[in-house]
Amino acid sequence: MASSHHHLHQHYHKRNQIFLGTFIHSVKLGELEYLHDTAVCVDKDGRIVAVEPQCDLKNIKETMCQKLSWEPHDLAITITKEGQFFFPGFVDTHIHAPQYPNAGIFGKSTLLDWLNKYTFPMEASLESLPKARRVYTSCVRRTLAHGTTTAAYYATLHVATTNLLADLCHAMGQRAFVGRVCMDNPDINPPYYRDESADDSLSRTRATIDHIQSIDPSYALISPILTPRFAPSCTRDAMARLGALRRSTELPVQTHISENAAELTLVRDMFPECASYADVYDRHDLLSPRTVLGHAVHLTDAEVDLIGRRGAGVAHCPCSNSALTSGEAPVRRLLDAGIGVGLGTDVSGGYSGSVLEAVRSAAMVSNHRAMPQGKWADVPTAERERARLSVEEVLHLATRGGAGILGIADRVGGFAVGMEWDAQLVGLGLVDERPDEYDMRDRGNVDIFGWEGWDERVAKWVFNGDDRNVKKVWVRGRLVHERE
Repeated sequence: MASSHHHLHQHYHKRNQIFLGTFIHSVKLGELEYLHDTAVCVDKDGRIVAVEPQCDLKNIKETMCQKLSWEPHDLAITITKEGQFFFPGFVDTHIHAPQYPNAGIFGKSTLLDWLNKYTFPMEASLESLPKARRVYTSCVRRTLAHGTTTAAYYATLHVATTNLLADLCHAMGQRAFVGRVCMDNPDINPPYYRDESADDSLSRTRATIDHIQSIDPSYALISPILTPRFAPSCTRDAMARLGALRRSTELPVQTHISENAAELTLVRDMFPECASYADVYDRHDLLSPRTVLGHAVHLTDAEVDLIGRRGAGVAHCPCSNSALTSGEAPVRRLLDAGIGVGLGTDVSGGYSGSVLEAVRSAAMVSNHRAMPQGKWADVPTAERERARLSVEEVLHLATRGGAGILGIADRVGGFAVGMEWDAQLVGLGLVDERPDEYDMRDRGNVDIFGWEGWDERVAKWVFNGDDRNVKKVWVRGRLVHERE
C-alpha cells in the first residue's frame, strides 16, 4: 500500500473515466437491478454522464469519446473481471470515530455504564492531536477499505481534533458529515469531559462549522452536522440554541434516541414536561428532514408518527443493539410509516466498522423479530413474518436508504446520469475446475463455483464477504482505496 499511497491520495490527476462490465444497485426498496455488458461514463468532476447498458464493449471507447467529445488519450478505463461487479459505495449513517480503538471492547456492559467505563475516557484522551491523528487516520482508512464512501461521524467535544477529522476525510477522499459532540449538562457528563456551558457548546460548534466551510465551502465532500450527543447530555438551553442554529443554517442534525431501557427512564425523569423522547427533540426544533436519529429501538406509536410527520430519518445500528443488548429496532414498522432508514455501524457500541457486517446483522435482527416464541408471541403471525428484511432490502438501506436520510440521495447511492461516482469494485473468489489441494492463496471468504445465479452470488457476498472482496473504492470519481 505504501508505494501507491502518493499517487492515490496526494495529487491525483482528474481524467474522464469509463467503467465497463457488471453493475448492481438498488432501484427501490427490495429491488436490485443487474446491468451486464454496461458502460458507465464519469467526467473529470466525478459525475456520471452516461449509462449504456448492453453495449458493444469493443468499440465503446471510440463511440463514447465521439458522443461526449472526450479526448481518447486522457481516459481511464476500468473493466470488471469474471466474478467482479460494481456496487454503490456504502453509507454509514452513524459512527463514532474516536471510539474506533475500542471496536470489539464492550464486555457485558449496557449503554450507560459502557459510556462511563469505555467511551468517555477514550474520547477525552483524543484532545491530544498526535493520538487523534493516529486514531482518525486508522478509522478512515479502515472504513474506506470496507467500501464506506460516506460516513456520518460523531467526533469528540474538542474543536482542534474534530477539525483534524474533517481535514483527514477531505485529504483521504471520504465523503463525510463531521459533528463536534455537544454535551454541556453538568449533572450527566463527567467533569473531565464536557462543554463548560451552553455558550461554550455553541461557540465551539460554530468554530468547527467555520473550519469545514474554509476547507470545503460548498460542502461538496465534507459537511458539518449539528450533534447534540443525546438529550440527557445537553441542557435545554443548549438544545434550544442548536435548534435555532439548525433553522438559520439548514444544517443536518444527528443524535441518539430510544436506544436502551435505562436511558428511556433517564429521559422521562429529566424531561417530565415532554410527552416522549422524540418530543424532547421536537420541542427544541431538532427534528427536521435532515435529522438522523440513531437507534430508535423502543419508539412508541406516537413517536413514530411524530418522526414521520417531521420527515426525520433513522440510523439502524443492529450490531450495536445486539452487542449492548439494547433491543431489536422495528425496521419494518418504521418503513411502513414512511420513515427513511439507513444503516449505522455505531463503532464502538457496534464491534465492526464494516457496513456489510451491519447489512447481515440487520437481516438477522429482523429475523429475530419474526420468531414465533418470545416477546412478540402476541403479534399476529403474518405481521411477525413481515418484519423480516430481505438481502435486497438491507442492501437498499446500506446505500440509497442512508443517502436519503443524509439528504444526498440525488448525488449518491446508485448508478444514474447526474449522480456522483461513489462506488466499490467487488470481487468474489472463483473456484478452479480442479482446485490444487496445496494452493493456499487467499481468495477471500466467498467461493463462487460458477453455477450460482447473480442473486445467489450477491447473497453469498452479503453473508460471507469482507474487506478482501473490496478491490477498489472511488468517491466522486477519485480512487481512494485499492487492494494490492
